[in-house]
Amino acid sequence: MRILLSRLAKDERGLSTAEYAVGTVAVAGLGGILIKLLTSDAVKDLLFSVIASAFKAIFGG
Repeated sequence: MRILLSRLAKDERGLSTAEYAVGTVAVAGLGGILIKLLTSDAVKDLLFSVIASAFKAIFGG
């Protein structure tokens, strides 16, 4: 009986499922934040200026 109780106390099979659920929610939240940031006008202008500067440095201009 003692062995059975110790096995039940250490059984964590359901814990991994909960961890995956929390991880999935966290990644979805981060993805939403990144989409919001990358579609903002300020970030678009910043990315455009960085890419334009890179092309000017490579190809001259």
